[in-house]
Amino acid sequence: MPVTKTARRALRSSKKKAVVNKLVASRLETAVRLAKKNPTKDKIIKAISLADRAAKSRLIHKNKANRIKRALTKILPSSKR
Repeated sequence: MPVTKTARRALRSSKKKAVVNKLVASRLETAVRLAKKNPTKDKIIKAISLADRAAKSRLIHKNKANRIKRALTKILPSSKR
């Protein structure tokens, strides 16, 4: 357990951030899975957007976000882009 007052505040803050990060990560994984399973332009765009947002908040590394985006854009044929 934290001893100092600032450590207690930091613990409260980190718990709140952990809840938000878990939610964002879960939404990203679900969107990517759905986009790969049944690829439509809307689902792929949504998954790409979520990957960008997760990388912006440093939840995932920017290179991982780029790998996700590259894999998703390869799914759709060029005629549907």
